[in-house]
Amino acid sequence: MALRSLTAADIPAVRRIYGKASVRFLGRGSMTGREAQEYVARVQRWHLADRVEQYVLGVDIGCDLVGVVKLGCRPGRHGRVSYVLREGCWGRGYATQAVRELVGFASTTAGLVSLGARHHPDNAPSGRVLAKAGFTRIGARDGVIEYSLLIDR
Repeated sequence: MALRSLTAADIPAVRRIYGKASVRFLGRGSMTGREAQEYVARVQRWHLADRVEQYVLGVDIGCDLVGVVKLGCRPGRHGRVSYVLREGCWGRGYATQAVRELVGFASTTAGLVSLGARHHPDNAPSGRVLAKAGFTRIGARDGVIEYSLLIDR
């Protein structure tokens, strides 16, 4: 498994990742081809910024883009983690592995000291991913379950 930048060649895979069941708890519908194209272009621009506010990385398994992880940089060297995997790739440990890799990236590349994440209460597997990656459940707020992680230096 590798985390990597998205390229224009990833547009069809990004569309599949943000399809049907994968977006159930994201508050949006399936991504169209045009939306996927615009999304990848936007992500590429973000990565070129002098100060990156959000990292978006592809989850690559054997040259197959199966998901996306995001790291939003907040004030106070804090970050917000989110992730989405293509439906056919659930339950294989890819999300846990990707989030663990993203925690390392947050510490080294982004220089963050704490992370937060959240999931919909009906998406218990997402909570298990966060727990396995070292996050601690801190409670429920605004209809979501909140987690935090202090990064060891």
